[in-house]
Amino acid sequence: MILDLFTAIATPDDRDNGQASVRRLFAGAPPKVLSIAGIDPSGGAGLLADIKTFTALGTYGCGVVAGLTAQSTQGVTAVQLPSAEFVGAQMDTLLNDVNISAVKTGMLGQAANVQVVAEKLAKHQQDNLVLDPVMIAKSGDALLNKEATGLLRDALIPLARVLTPNLPEAGALLDERGPETPKEMTRTCERLHRLLRQENNRWILLKGGHLPGGELIDLLYDGDRMIELRAERFDTRHTHGTGCALSAAITALLPQCSDIPTAAAHAHAWLQEAIRKADTLEISRTPQTGHGPVHHTHALCIAS
Repeated sequence: MILDLFTAIATPDDRDNGQASVRRLFAGAPPKVLSIAGIDPSGGAGLLADIKTFTALGTYGCGVVAGLTAQSTQGVTAVQLPSAEFVGAQMDTLLNDVNISAVKTGMLGQAANVQVVAEKLAKHQQDNLVLDPVMIAKSGDALLNKEATGLLRDALIPLARVLTPNLPEAGALLDERGPETPKEMTRTCERLHRLLRQENNRWILLKGGHLPGGELIDLLYDGDRMIELRAERFDTRHTHGTGCALSAAITALLPQCSDIPTAAAHAHAWLQEAIRKADTLEISRTPQTGHGPVHHTHALCIAS
C-alpha cells in the first residue's frame, strides 16, 4: 500500500531500546523503480533528485547515467555524455537482474541515447514508462537537437505510459509554439496524445507552470478524460527540478496506486508540499541569485 504522503510511517528500531531516536521508515520489500537520466551534482534535478524522490515515496531507486553535468544552483558550466553503448550496457546489466516495476526517462542528451533506451526498454518489456522529455532548459536553450527530438517522438514516446512535457516541450514535440492559455493546453493535450500508442491507459500530463497567474493548472488526459490538477503558485525562487520531481513521483507511485489518475494526484500533492518547503533547505551560499531545488524528502523529516 502507498505510504501516507505527509506523515511517514515510522516505528522504533529494535536497537534503540524503545527510545525511538532511530526510526525505520519502510518495512517489507518495496517496488524497484528506475531513472534513466543525467547527473546534477547539486542534487536538485536529474538522477540524484529522482533517487531521493523514489526513497521518499516508498520505493527502491535504481539509476542509469545518461549524462554528466557540471552544475550548481547558479547554472550549468559543462556537459559530457557517455556513449550509447555504455548506456545500453548499464540497462542490460541492471534489467537482467532486478525486477523493475516502473521506469522514468529524463535527460538523454543525444539521438544515440534515445535510440538505445527505446531498444532496451522494448527488449526487456518495460511497459510502465514515465517519459519526461527533457528538451529545453529554463534558459530556453535546447537540450536535444532536431534529430534526437524526432527519435524521441517516433521511437520512445510510443512506449510511454505517461508523457510529462512542460509547455515549451509540448510545442517542440508538435513543431509549433507552446500553448499560452488553458484552452490551448486542452487542444495541445489532444494532439500530444496522438503520439502515444492508441490503446487504453496511455496518458498525457501537460504541466502548466509556464503560464502566468497565481494558480497552476496541469492537465491529465487519456484520450477520453481531461482531468485538471490545480494548485496555488508559491512565492519562491527555489523550484529547480520540479519537472524531474513530478515525473519521478509518478514513477514511484505507479506500482503502489490503483490507477494513473490516483498516482498523478498523489504526486501532484506531494510536489506542492516539496515546493512549499523548498526555502528551508538553504542549499546555496548565495540563495538570492541561485535557483535551489524543491524539498524532496520533506515528509521524512521526523523529530526524535
